[in-house]
Amino acid sequence: MPDISVKEAKERVRTAIKNSGFDMQSRKIVVNLSPADIKKEGSFFDLPIAIGILSCSGDIDKNSLQDTIFIGELSLDGKVNKVNGVLPMCIEAKKLGIKRVILPIENVIEAAVVKQMEVIGVKNLQQVIRIFK
Repeated sequence: MPDISVKEAKERVRTAIKNSGFDMQSRKIVVNLSPADIKKEGSFFDLPIAIGILSCSGDIDKNSLQDTIFIGELSLDGKVNKVNGVLPMCIEAKKLGIKRVILPIENVIEAAVVKQMEVIGVKNLQQVIRIFK
């Protein structure tokens, strides 16, 4: 039950990956945002979707992503844009044992309120990839 911003993520993510210098090829990719019965809202799914695609394609080592969450909207040029609601996401992630969050640089101060969690602010998708290479 995605809202419009989640439906539009398909084109934002595909274009951001391509414009960041990665080959998307012309294959169809299915992203499962489960559970299906929970409404998905917001554009903060863009960055985690892109990272999932890049890890499945071998551009990022899947093992390096352990205990990390990704939050952020992608612009068409690969820039990671600020999103709303970062603090509650980070609090819940910490409760679930997550140790690191990668998010827009503009959201770092808000996320840093959560103690004992590494907070890494990024400007674009290429910078995220460099962190994991």
